Amino acid sequence: MGIKSYIGKRAKPTKGSTENIKVSDYMSTNLTTFRPDQSVMEVMTTLIKKKISGGPVINEHNELVGIISEGDCMKQISNSRYYNQPMEDVKVEEHMATEVETIDGDMNVFDAADRFLSSRRRRFPIVQEGKLVGLISQKDVLKAALELKGNSWK
Repeated sequence: MGIKSYIGKRAKPTKGSTENIKVSDYMSTNLTTFRPDQSVMEVMTTLIKKKISGGPVINEHNELVGIISEGDCMKQISNSRYYNQPMEDVKVEEHMATEVETIDGDMNVFDAADRFLSSRRRRFPIVQEGKLVGLISQKDVLKAALELKGNSWK
């Protein structure tokens, strides 16, 4: 498995700094997750119903094993049409990304923003002791920035 964890640099806080604003303060913990044995059709239905663009794939021990996105589903639609295969039989594990970058819940939100910019990812899972504990999206970082603007930025 290619789960990579990234812990950001720890700069020394300066007076009035937002250094203590952590990813864990803004991450989502009420997550829509998927299972490797679920059908891609089921995932597509959930993505549309919940208006999300993807989500983590976990095993029965709540361990992160991959991520499935709209793009992964789009590839399957194309493949099914090309190879004339029924989509109902296609499982998440066949199309999920297994090279998943995670970030540390203790990372500063602004360092997380840098990670989003450099990686072009939409979301990062947060794993603690091997278990999925949350997810931070670009939108979560934007919310944090808006909340902090009033009292932190000059």
